[in-house]
Amino acid sequence: MKTRLLFAVIAAALSLPAAAQVTLHGASQFNDDHAFTKALVRFEELVKKYYGKPISFVLHKNSELGLEKDYFAYMNQGKAVDYAIVSPAHMSTFSKAAPFIDAPFLFRDLDHWNKVLDQDVLKPIADEVAQKAEVMLIGYAGGGTRNIFVNKPVRNMQELKALKVRVQGAPIWSRTFTAAGMSPTVIAYNEVYNAIQNGVIAAGENEAAGVEQMKFYEVAPNLSMTQHAITIRPLCFSVKTFKTLDKDLQAAIIMAGKEAGAYGRQVESSEDEAKLVKLEKDGKLKRVPFAGRDEMKKLVDPVMAAYAKEIGADQILAKINAIK
Repeated sequence: MKTRLLFAVIAAALSLPAAAQVTLHGASQFNDDHAFTKALVRFEELVKKYYGKPISFVLHKNSELGLEKDYFAYMNQGKAVDYAIVSPAHMSTFSKAAPFIDAPFLFRDLDHWNKVLDQDVLKPIADEVAQKAEVMLIGYAGGGTRNIFVNKPVRNMQELKALKVRVQGAPIWSRTFTAAGMSPTVIAYNEVYNAIQNGVIAAGENEAAGVEQMKFYEVAPNLSMTQHAITIRPLCFSVKTFKTLDKDLQAAIIMAGKEAGAYGRQVESSEDEAKLVKLEKDGKLKRVPFAGRDEMKKLVDPVMAAYAKEIGADQILAKINAIK
């Protein structure tokens, strides 16, 4: 009897860890080669390192769980996705200021961009997103310089005029591209290829990793080097999930998020040029020098200032501009 009881106790004990062990679900639109996916894998590695206790991760890749806007909604609801890298454009429902951190012509260059992120200038926006959307911004990935991929060469402001170009859903993108003389339209990311192929639009804008991953070069082989933006892609974590975790795991997630974001920035910014060189060498893409960047910025600056004031981000813009 005692032996049977002992075996029953042991069996019950052995069944507990599997049930009790935490499993966190992440999501990426991209495959293993993309900088965002690499940053999320590094996040998993770092959490395991800092936590030091059993924990499981499942990373759903290649848009298995939809697109970034879906991931953000899932994290807000506390279901299906616990962590992901998401464009700030998808946070605008909860924070008008969130898409501003990824706006065109916000950063002078990569050095300026890195300094802004290192000095935590964006904390007020992160606090607002955490409060209203219940999604934490625990790190900042990104680092790709965005240019316009187009089905014909665009070399100057005149050739840019009235260009039908896909932009992200946040209002700042439509406003700034309109101010620069283009004809922007909001189209879902996964529909851009077909939209160009079918003549609905002539162009889109993206960093090298996105152009490569989505094969935009097949329908728009000219990359106009407008260098109009440097991406910021927050590494996000669901507040609802976070609250259910023990303190040690919470601390590990915060530490890992910051480091994984920095790693993602280093990967993407260093890979950017190499990807473009390879695409050009393989005859898939042609980089077209663009002569009107300063003129474009001059047209966009007043729109940026007005929009920053409208959404209460004028102090953030002033701090960003003040960083040398």
